[in-house]
Parts: sequence; structure tokens; C-alpha cells
Amino acid sequence: MAETAKYAAINGGTLFTDMKTQLSLPKTKRTVACAYGFVFIFIVVTTFLAFSPSPNSSSPWFTNIFSLSKEDVGTSYRSQFSSVFSNLFPRSSKNNFEQPHLDKKGLIVEKSENYTQNDDKGGVLENPFNSSSVLSDKESSVVKNETLSEVFDDKVGILMGNQSVNQTFDDKDGIFKANQSSIEGSKSAAAVNQNRSRDFDDKVGIFKANQSTIEKKSAPKFSSKGKSANVEKKRDVDLVKSLLNCDFFDGNWVKDESYPLYKPGSCSLIDEQFNCFINDRPDSGYLKMKWKPNACSLPRLNATHMLELLRGKRLVFVGDSLNRNMWESLICILKNSVKNQKKVYEESGRHHFRTEAFYSFIFEDYKCRVEFFVSPFLVQQWEVADKKGGKKETLRLDLIGESADKYKDADILVFNTGHWWTHEKTSLGKDYYQEGNHVHNELNVLEAFRRALTTWGRWIDAHINPMKTFVLFRGYSASHFSGGQWNSGGACDSETEPIKNDTYLTPYPSKMKVLEDVFKGMKTQVSYLNITRMTDYRKDGHPSIYRKPNLTPKERRSQWRYQDCSHWCLPGVPDAWNELLYAELLVRPHQKHEKKS
Repeated sequence: MAETAKYAAINGGTLFTDMKTQLSLPKTKRTVACAYGFVFIFIVVTTFLAFSPSPNSSSPWFTNIFSLSKEDVGTSYRSQFSSVFSNLFPRSSKNNFEQPHLDKKGLIVEKSENYTQNDDKGGVLENPFNSSSVLSDKESSVVKNETLSEVFDDKVGILMGNQSVNQTFDDKDGIFKANQSSIEGSKSAAAVNQNRSRDFDDKVGIFKANQSTIEKKSAPKFSSKGKSANVEKKRDVDLVKSLLNCDFFDGNWVKDESYPLYKPGSCSLIDEQFNCFINDRPDSGYLKMKWKPNACSLPRLNATHMLELLRGKRLVFVGDSLNRNMWESLICILKNSVKNQKKVYEESGRHHFRTEAFYSFIFEDYKCRVEFFVSPFLVQQWEVADKKGGKKETLRLDLIGESADKYKDADILVFNTGHWWTHEKTSLGKDYYQEGNHVHNELNVLEAFRRALTTWGRWIDAHINPMKTFVLFRGYSASHFSGGQWNSGGACDSETEPIKNDTYLTPYPSKMKVLEDVFKGMKTQVSYLNITRMTDYRKDGHPSIYRKPNLTPKERRSQWRYQDCSHWCLPGVPDAWNELLYAELLVRPHQKHEKKS
């Protein structure tokens, strides 16, 4: 009994129930320990995977976690762990992330913020990036994922998001490259984010690394402006080369809607009798014509550039009213390009240019002058006593014009003569031409013209320094009197189209052949603006009866005894002469260089 009682269960329990009671506590402790151990291992593994990724890992969510800048940590906290969770349990994720391919070009940029142009310190980008930008193969591409991770392709200068703040410049093309140095695993995520802190310059969108130092010497400038400047320079060189081998005067008039060079009616300096638009000329086709040489394309006259060519210089026109026509045209073209019109003025304050022998326009900002000297024959008009005790006019074929000493130091001289040699007195040549004290009873006008131009040529050779002064001579400008001459009922008011058939052009004037012979006998090289043929086409370009405003058709026809079919409407044909002058100024330095070499 005693032994039996010794092993009896307490409170009447059995052996089995007693053992079960003794073992229940250790079983509960083991379960809890296993659970805590599993949780601890899960946290350790997750932390290791999250904060110590392999450098070569290609998993997109590593990049998403660690590419955040310092500023993004707070705002992207949830997205980080959402990304981790979605990658651990892919079936629960609704988003599919594709890995960027560094060798894939023409990437579509998806991002939520705009990028502006980089400063030339970091390689200027031609166009700012935006949320819909699609970049070409050869241009810089930016890949922007949901967490601002950025990857740039090496071959086309694409900005690469890396793990350090050290950034260098590519010496060849000045493109910001990202240094690919690795970050030690012992560094915390906060430190990495702090090192990667970047900002964008508000004005030009310069990508900066806050803690990096970039040497100035290693940052060559590379900008779209530099590229375009080089392209423009090459284009200009090619243009000048084409002009050097081009006959400017062999060509045709073509319609060009971009003409005229200045708005009709906008230039108050034009002589009233040349201002056809203000004088109510009804047609406008004469305004829309451009001279086109057959062998090249003349550059459109760039007034600002021409003023730069004239900076600090004197450009002087010498001759008759046709050169005044050309001078007024150039003044209007150049003046129209100057912002402050008060800095362009006639030296004596004059606004009308028919009565005086000399006019000078000053372009103050460019310190240049554009002048006109009246000298219709280029030699002196004279007076001698006649048999009745009075005086009669003569033309001194042996004396240069009176104003010559006033313009001999000019930088550019543009001469002309011709139309006054067709007047009755000069064409008849009786008791009019004088040499020394001798007045010729009769002298052929062509011979008189040759002697006068020989006098002019000798004066040029004796008084003009060709190293300083560029001498040009504008040829004879064609007239278009139909049904008579200028003083015998000749008219051109019905002409509205240029001549298109060369058979209707007049023969080359014999006076211009004399002029070319004179050039051959001169030591000084003269640039010949042979505009005779190009003006012969333009029978539509004259003022005719449109020489005064606010007249009825009847008044307009009765107002003038003669129609003007010699001068030209402005804007109009003389603008093209000035484009030829502009072209001559462009090629002049290259011609001088070729002579020296």
C-alpha cells in the first residue's frame, strides 16, 4: 500500500495526466522562442537585402530605394517599403518596372518635373526637357523613373545617375559625365543620400553636385550658339567664295515677296518725286522684285552688318541725280535698322536733298558717314565771257569737279555720270566743251565724254590711296521713254511689268565702252558696278507721272510737262544697286588678301 500510495496520482489523477501537466510549460516556451527567432531572422535578412545590395545587382527596386536624394527620403518612405513588399510578393504588385537599357537609344522620357537648359559649364542643351520629350539617337537622353533615378548613355553624352558626387567633364564634347565609383557598404543610406544631394539652377537648369569641385580648365564650352556660330562662319566663307567667281550683272529679276528691304512709305527722307507709293501709284509689283545673278545668289542686304562694315568710315557718292537716287535708298535701308532714330541725322539738319551740292548723314552709334556730292559730269562746270559781253556756260573737260578735295580721303567712293551727257547742249557739243582757255566750236559728245573721264581717271591715280580707299563706278542706268524722248512726249506710266524678252533690250551704250577703256588705262583698280543691263529690264520701275501726292488722274497727267522715265521709284531698283554694293564690300577683303599672296 505504501509503495502504491507513493506513486499514486495527486488528487486522484492518473500517471498520464500528471506527465502531461509537467510537460506543458516547456512546450509553450519553445514555440515562443521559435516564433521570435523566425521574426528576428526575417528582419535581419530583410535589412541586409535592403541596405547592403550587391553592386552588380540588377533588381529595379534596389535602384528605387537608393537613388533617392536626401529630400526624397521622407516623401518616398512608403513607396520604398511598398517596392520591397511588391518584390518579395510579386503577385500582390500591380506595377511592372522595366530595367533601363544603357545601349537603348531614342528613349522616351517620363518624369514629373521640367529640366531647363544646362549652362555652358556643363554642356548647353539646345532644348529644355519636358514631360513629353522624345530624344533622338544623337542627342542627350534622360531616363527618369518614379523615384528620380537617372541613367545616361556614354556614347551620346547621357547623364548617368551614380553613387558618388565626383563628376568630371568629357574633354571632347564637354558633356557632364557621372563618376562610377562605388560606395562602401558600411555607409548608411542617409549618408549616401546626403552625398548625392543635387539642385537645379533656376535660370539655366545647371545640374550641380553640392560637394564636388570641378576645375575650370577641364570644362570646355560647348553650346548650340558655338555650333551655330561655326556653321554661320562656314556658310559666310562659302558665300564669299561663290561671290568671288560670280558675274553679279549677268542675271534676271525674280519675284520675291520678302521685298522691299524697307516698308513703302516708311522713309521720310526719300525725295517726293521718287516716293511712288506715297504718290498713289496703284500697282505694287515693282516693289517685289529681286535681282538674281545666274552664277550665284546675292545675299540680302543686312543693314546692321553693313553698318558694321562701315563703322568709323566715310562712304561717299559722287555724281548726278541717279546717284542721289542710290544714296537716298541706302540711307533709308541703313536708317531703318537703327533702334534710336535720333542718332541718325543729316549733318546740317536738312530734310530735303535737291538744292544743295553736298549732304552728309551721320550714324552716330557707328561713327560713320554716308555722303552725297553733286557732280553730274565729274568735271567742272564753267563760265566764260561771250561776244555780247555776257557769260555763257561751258564744261571744263580738263578740270576735276570742285568738291574733289572734300572727298578724296573717303574710305569708299561711288562715282557715276551719264545722263547729263544726253541733254541738248552736251549732245550737240557746239561752243560748250572747254580745255584750258580754248572753247571747242564743236566736239563730238563721245570724245568729250572720253576726255572728261580721262581727267577723272588721272585725278584718281594722283590723289587716291588704293590701300585706304575703295573706288567704285556705277554704270549707266537705262531710261524707258516710249513714244519720244524725255523732252518730246516720251512716257512709261503704263508699264507695270519688267521686260522678259532679251531681244527688247537696248544695245550696250557706247559711253560705257569708253568708260571701260578709261579703266584699262588707270593704275588704280576701280570696281565697275555695271548695272546697265539689269536696269534695262525694269521699264516698270520709274516714277513716270507719280511724282506728287493727292492728285486726281487728270491733275496728275497735266501737272507734269515731262514724265520721269529716268529716275527710279523708292523702294525700288536702286535698292538692288545697294545690294550689289554690299556684295562688293563683302568680297573686298578677300580680294585684297589674294593680291598680297
